[in-house]
Amino acid sequence: MKEAFDYIMNIEPNIRVSILITLFYSLEMIMRPANKFSGKFTHMLNNAAFQVLFVLVGFAVSYLQVGVFNWGIENKIGLFHFAETPFWLQAIIGIMALDLTSYWVHRIAHKTPTLWTLHRVHHSDNRMDTSSWFRGHPIEAFVFGAGNVVAVLVFGLDLTIISIYFLIILPFGISQHSNFVVPTWVDNTFGKIFITPNFHKMHHSQDQHYTDSNFADIFVFWDKLFGTFTYAPVTEIKFGLKEFEDEKKQTLWYLLKSPFMNIPRVKN
Repeated sequence: MKEAFDYIMNIEPNIRVSILITLFYSLEMIMRPANKFSGKFTHMLNNAAFQVLFVLVGFAVSYLQVGVFNWGIENKIGLFHFAETPFWLQAIIGIMALDLTSYWVHRIAHKTPTLWTLHRVHHSDNRMDTSSWFRGHPIEAFVFGAGNVVAVLVFGLDLTIISIYFLIILPFGISQHSNFVVPTWVDNTFGKIFITPNFHKMHHSQDQHYTDSNFADIFVFWDKLFGTFTYAPVTEIKFGLKEFEDEKKQTLWYLLKSPFMNIPRVKN
């Protein structure tokens, strides 16, 4: 088991992403689609351009994060430095802490006008598929990166736990944006603990009641605990944001400059 885990951890991150993208794009071809649209290849290329920018900005974010993480470890900052805790328990608590922090950063990003102008780039996609996971303003990487730093310093997490968290969140993030509807039994079983693809798609509805819900990435109980969980048939969802429906507003350049433009939010 340890050998298999070490092997997976040593796989180049971009290779992991490529494998998962290929897997979920393949599933889109054989499963019931959540939304039907033409121009899939052009849509994928447009979203892939965001991933290139995210990777470039990610180097800077990762460099800053690792510096802070190492400083915290060297100075024994965080709760785990004050209590003997087995690694397996540290890993469970650490992953939950990182997911909880991400939940609140994500929720705040919806409620704070300045942060929303960045985050709405991700929500602007009105044709959801696997490549929608790529779409996000590169500056936003600093916002969610800061959330990870908070969790690491509060709990005193080490780099291995952080690596495990990113290993887990990757398939969750990609699958949740994929253009297929999972069977209801998945929601009724795994959905008792985890955010399923159907649950996350509610978060991409044009209806703001649903947009401002289902904020968690991994564990569904954060949304249920804080009253932000919603559920409705995925096939009834209209994706995206009304203020970005014009095709001219779906281009890379427009979306990159959109946080610096006055674009009123159109509410349902």
